[in-house]
Formats: sequence, structure tokens, C-alpha cells
Amino acid sequence: MKTAREAATDPPRHALVIDGFVPATAVRRVVSALALLFVGAGPVAARKKLEIPDPPSLDQSYTHRGRFTFKVPASWKISDKVNRDPDAVQAVGEGLVVRFIYRDREAGYDALHGICLAERLIGREGDAAPAIYEYDYVEGSYGDRRSLDSAFLVEYGREILGHRRWRQRNLTVVGGGHSLCLVAFVPASVWKKSGEARAVVEAVLQNVKFQE
Repeated sequence: MKTAREAATDPPRHALVIDGFVPATAVRRVVSALALLFVGAGPVAARKKLEIPDPPSLDQSYTHRGRFTFKVPASWKISDKVNRDPDAVQAVGEGLVVRFIYRDREAGYDALHGICLAERLIGREGDAAPAIYEYDYVEGSYGDRRSLDSAFLVEYGREILGHRRWRQRNLTVVGGGHSLCLVAFVPASVWKKSGEARAVVEAVLQNVKFQE
């Protein structure tokens, strides 16, 4: 599996763009210089269209198996019964879902990211239409740990929490003896229109603290 840096050296390939998303079948795991430019411009462009408020108050704290802690708004519901995985926990509120999938070791972050990309709001990849990628395998950092970041659009065969089309973001963090996939699910229509939804999801994704 190629890293983003390796993929950037591949010859460019043409791709069809639908509603701002690039189909995975066209540029799966290819991050060219143009794609990196698109990703870098994305948040700026989004802020011009939407009023992004200050981060919300995260008053509810949860520590998972003594390994990491995160915070969410007080009204959100937290469950550790996710896909029968004892190291997965999910927070749900305001029609938004953030899933945390933990591994008590340092996994290969590109391989773990690939596994976590198969996560879906319900079931696995086979339970939804093929993903339409916004960006894929973008390297970065999460504090002093390495990260990989992907975002894409998924359409399900039935409504889930009142929506069929969802934007999914996968953020994989590895380092310090920990490996964690953070998966955020936001209805596509909400993501396009609600700065408040973007702010709360970003705040939840970015506040994880690992136990050393």
C-alpha cells in the first residue's frame, strides 16, 4: 500500500469529479500535488461559505479502558458496544456520530488506516455504495504522533438517522505505544450547511488525550 508521499510521484490520472468529490475508482490512494493543493484549500474555501463558530463546550469526559480520554458535549450519548469490538467506543449527539477504534500497540499506520476506511455507519463497506473520495491518505501529525487523514461521501441503501448520504472522515493516529482510528460521520447535507456541526465534530476529533 502506498503512502501519500509515494503516491504523489505516480503519473497523473484523469478523474471525474462529482459535487466536489473524486470517485475512489479513479484516484484511489493517489495524492498528487494538485490533490494536496485541493485539500489545503478546502477548509479555507469552506470558511468563506460558512460562518464557523468558536469550538463548543465539551463538558462530558470519557476514559476508555484507562488508555485514552476524550470529551464531547454534555448532551451526547456514549456507548462501548460498537460492532462487538471491546476496544471501540462511539459518541452520538445532534445527529452526528464519532467512533473511536483503539489498538493497544503501535500498528503500521497506513495499514491500520486502510482497515479503518472500511468502517461504515452501519455494517462494513459492502453495505453501502462505493465511496466518493474528497481526499485520501493525507499525512500529518496529531500532537507528537503521526496521522493519516481521509474523507469521502457514502450513500446507504436506507436512511440512517434520517439521512442516506453521509460524509465520513477517517483520522488514524499512531505513536507512543498507541494506535487509534477516529471516524466522524456527518450527514452530507448538514456538512454543507452547518458551521456549528463542523465545529463540534472538529472539537471532538482533536481533544483526545492518551494515557502514557
